Amino acid sequence: MPHSLEKGCGRYSRGLKKNRKITGYVRLNDDQDSEVSLKGQPLKQWRNSNIEDQSVRNKLLKEIREYQTVTELVKQPRILLIGQIGCGKSSFFNSVNSIFRGHVILQATAGFGDTSVSKLYRTYPIHDGKGGKKLPFILCDTMGLEGSSDEAGIHVDDIISVINGHVPDQYEFNPKVPISDKFKCYREKPSLADKVYCIVYVVEASKVSLINQVLLKKFKFIQSNVNNKGIPQFVMITKIDDACTEVANDLTKVYQSRYIYEKVTQLAQVLGVPLSAISLVKNYAVDFELNLNMDILILTALQQMLRAADACLDEMTQRGLTQESSS
Repeated sequence: MPHSLEKGCGRYSRGLKKNRKITGYVRLNDDQDSEVSLKGQPLKQWRNSNIEDQSVRNKLLKEIREYQTVTELVKQPRILLIGQIGCGKSSFFNSVNSIFRGHVILQATAGFGDTSVSKLYRTYPIHDGKGGKKLPFILCDTMGLEGSSDEAGIHVDDIISVINGHVPDQYEFNPKVPISDKFKCYREKPSLADKVYCIVYVVEASKVSLINQVLLKKFKFIQSNVNNKGIPQFVMITKIDDACTEVANDLTKVYQSRYIYEKVTQLAQVLGVPLSAISLVKNYAVDFELNLNMDILILTALQQMLRAADACLDEMTQRGLTQESSS
């Protein structure tokens, strides 16, 4: 029996079924990757989203362009992207930048393979068109996390320092020696504008079913350190087209795909986040021209991040916390 909408989906995960005892990985609901669970009729649209309507794209662009924070001290809230090497962090910045430029542009170097392309901390303001005004947010990119060992990739203490505003732009991370107040470049008294107001965990769709224990430990460490700060935490699933060929052939089917839905629910389970905190995107990595469906998914993800950052700042303002102080 054919997989209906799910034909060609989940090949990465099913290819690993022959060896279920994979050391160092978390298997989530193994049955969900089986042939049986992917058969039958496609799901009804499980998320109310229209990615085929130009007016939706225009509305998203308008909301993002016109956004204003509740405090003059933070005009561009920082959104931090965290994830493994090659997961799509830099590609997301390039994709957002492309949409507002009006054509595909590659500014940040995107990584592939097992080692991080850049060891630098980068803060990316985005302009509304070439030479246009700065948009009301900043995307922050770090050296990638690595799941090979606790010592590989960016040190989790460095991520906490980034969130608290202590790390300057273009700082070069050392996986073995996290930044501290002993470093000359350490920002001892960060301004409110230096701090992060939304954290986004970036995960590839085809790698959701296999969560490396080391990587999971790092995610959980970050979560435990920011939960009491009231900073919103989102998840962005990338490369949805690589995970499911039917979605690759027709991106408008993404919210009807049973396989993609199962990946979303699995990731929500392991990271302990609601489904509404998970966005799906296909970044610009191959295409030369902008695509309406891709744009709407990317802009919707950005919209949710910006709304979350706004809610964080609003709560801080109500509690009287939007005053310059050290962290």
